[in-house]
Amino acid sequence: MQQLTSKIVGFRDQRNWGQFHNAKDLAISLSLEASELLELFQWEQSDNVVTDRREDIKDELADVLYYVLLMSHDLGINIEEALESKLKKNEKKYPVDKAYGSNKKYTEF
Repeated sequence: MQQLTSKIVGFRDQRNWGQFHNAKDLAISLSLEASELLELFQWEQSDNVVTDRREDIKDELADVLYYVLLMSHDLGINIEEALESKLKKNEKKYPVDKAYGSNKKYTEF
């Protein structure tokens, strides 16, 4: 992750774009890129999109990751540690004996 983050920050800094990258605008950009991923599936059968638009899906996922890594870097958040911590929280919210095979939210168990 650190190597990818360094590449992203280098790309941004070489273009002097850091001046435009505050937390609000990075969060907006992250949401917009996730929406572009979602848009690929709008009004389409999921399997068709996965098959026919694979390159577009890869590009949009990369864009989402770009902003996740950039925002976490700028805010001083170790994204790997954050993900590990979130997984531990989710293990408590969704114990296997209650969540297995269920799509219910943890508040519905």
